[in-house]
Amino acid sequence: MPDLLLELFSEEIPARMQAKAAEDLRRIVTDRLVAEGLVYEGAKAFATPRRLTLTVHGIPARQSDLKQERKGPRVGGAEAAIQGFLKATGLASLDEAKIQRDPKGDFYIALTEKPGKPTVDVLAEILPLIIRTFPWPKQMRWGEQSIKSSALTWVRPLHSIVATFGIETEEPEVVQFDLSGVSVGQTTYGHRFLAPDAIQVRRFDDYVAKLQAAKVVLDPERRKEIILADARQLTFAQGYELVEDPALLDEVAGLVEWPVVLMGSFDKDFLSIPDEVIRATIRANQKCFVVRDPKTQKLTNKFVITANIEASDGGTAIIAGNERVIRARLSDAKFFYETDLKTKLEDRLPKFEQIVFHEKLGTQAERIKRIARLAGEIAPLVGADPAKTARAAKLAKADLLTEVVGEFPELQGLMGKYYALAHGEDTSVAAASEDHWKPQGQGDSVPTDPVSVAVALADKLDTLVGFWAIDEKPTGSKDPFALRRAVLGVIRIILENGTRLPFQDFLTRLIGEAQDRVSPFNGDEEDLNKLLASVSKEFADSLRASGAVFPTVAERYRSARAIIAYFSFVQFVAERLKFYLRERGARHDLVDAVFALGGLYGDDFLMVTRRIQALGKFLESDDGKNLLAGYKRAANILAIEEKKDKRTFDGAPDAALFKLDEEKALAKAIAEVRPEASDAVAREDFAGAMTAMAKLRPAVDAFFDKVKVNDDDAAVRENRLKLLNEIRAATRAVADFSKIQD
Repeated sequence: MPDLLLELFSEEIPARMQAKAAEDLRRIVTDRLVAEGLVYEGAKAFATPRRLTLTVHGIPARQSDLKQERKGPRVGGAEAAIQGFLKATGLASLDEAKIQRDPKGDFYIALTEKPGKPTVDVLAEILPLIIRTFPWPKQMRWGEQSIKSSALTWVRPLHSIVATFGIETEEPEVVQFDLSGVSVGQTTYGHRFLAPDAIQVRRFDDYVAKLQAAKVVLDPERRKEIILADARQLTFAQGYELVEDPALLDEVAGLVEWPVVLMGSFDKDFLSIPDEVIRATIRANQKCFVVRDPKTQKLTNKFVITANIEASDGGTAIIAGNERVIRARLSDAKFFYETDLKTKLEDRLPKFEQIVFHEKLGTQAERIKRIARLAGEIAPLVGADPAKTARAAKLAKADLLTEVVGEFPELQGLMGKYYALAHGEDTSVAAASEDHWKPQGQGDSVPTDPVSVAVALADKLDTLVGFWAIDEKPTGSKDPFALRRAVLGVIRIILENGTRLPFQDFLTRLIGEAQDRVSPFNGDEEDLNKLLASVSKEFADSLRASGAVFPTVAERYRSARAIIAYFSFVQFVAERLKFYLRERGARHDLVDAVFALGGLYGDDFLMVTRRIQALGKFLESDDGKNLLAGYKRAANILAIEEKKDKRTFDGAPDAALFKLDEEKALAKAIAEVRPEASDAVAREDFAGAMTAMAKLRPAVDAFFDKVKVNDDDAAVRENRLKLLNEIRAATRAVADFSKIQD
């Protein structure tokens, strides 16, 4: 079957846009082909700095003929309707229509056949439209046509298009279309400097081979392999080790069509700067890799360049040019670093009084005070020294005002650690400057030092509480203040450190304080009632009951407002905890089964996680599987009978109505297991709770084997249904078994 080769040749496409553009080209073209009835076998897209390329193979040579059946007006219907039907279907007269018999009356039917087009003609229609509407994040006009509103726009000036279609054994056909004067044919061009002449291509294999000969490596993955392999070999040959950087590798591969790896050097004096500053400077300004000594793991005064040309002088001039720029940039970085060291972190803090964190949440100075106070409360709960924690919380944000962080924001925290150590601060205090930002992503570690844990939790909780208090919550995909990431950070810190915190006490108070700062209450009883009307009756009644301890309306209002916001926040946390657990392999039904027992309160982060783990292990055992089967059977019978009788079968069964030993044995087992499992759960001995639940299994199995639930005696039937309900109630000591899948 024929293949399509499409190349869009232009000026340099920004590296950051290339991968998405290639995927967009593949997706848009193939989606349109399928919409036109042209189902293909495979497609792949590529990008270099100067071209987007797409190959689609196994496309039918033409569309299939399309037969359509269109229902018309009733036989004997209005003349206007009949004439409209003939015009719309292209029939000359009703003689060309068929009549469809129908009990409600006969109707005219038009059978039309639309012949399929040759695929090359379809491509000639869809390709110019796709190119004109291509979703670049930024576009431009150029040349004489640029002043016209209808002028072609593209990310960079588009010079030529290759568009061929055909089978391997024949000369391909050029897809002919007009696109604002851009030439369309079989002509492309090689490397801008090494092989700039025009190249005539036929199909994809021929195209790739000729580009390779013209010093263009089409596949970005292949370019990355070349760069990485050559850089490793070059550094190893000189006794060094490449500091690998996948993100930089992606970018560099998008800057060259013919990668040539070279090595340069800089003055050793610059090695007095922290390694991270050197790396950030060289990376940001020259897109170069840094090199380290494999023995010490410290940076050396070498760097690796990826050139786009095989220079006649072996790269001497290229290396010299990069060395000159890097020398200047490292001089600036060294000046910034040494200047920063002259001012202690503590002396920078007054500047925060002039910096607004958020218009409703106050200045950075006010926020730092809140974090320090909260960190002080958390410190004894996580085993941190209160004095060190207070000091760490006070200094943790100070490096945001330094010159180096101003130049390289990605070094925030890390530079604070370096400056704190240089100024003689305790190592735990210094470490908290870096670690309190963590984790910043799924692959990032969490802080483990108690001081860092306390400051990190205080920082994230203050952020969450503040934005919750002003109702700036994430909505849909929008999360401008990264609150989802902050919650996941709190969850990970707690779970991975085994931390327990009285969250309800902390958060209700903190939310209330934030609400008072933002919107102090000056209302009356009517305002309180309006607030309570915004929640369910049961919740409002509980708030009124708890509010009785507050003597004034203002205190009751503030308490209710904070509690409402707290429970809204808890729901948000619960959803993120579910997401976290599922991402790490927890069965979604087990997560739902545990969460169904009630909201996430207080210290339940650890409890919920451990309960899910214990439940999963239990259900892998024969006892667990059989108990679940028994539960499902009991629940199904109850559901049927409750629906039939339009009632529930709550309440304790009457022992006097037990006729069979199996009934008595089950009732006895439930009576023993239920408190045992509940006590184990209260002690957070979830394995023990599951062991207790396993004792139900033989009694449940025997009951269903010997007992007829729907006995002819109505009283006995009701009693046995109540006994089944006891099974359902007993299992809720550990989870809601109705949520568990077989």
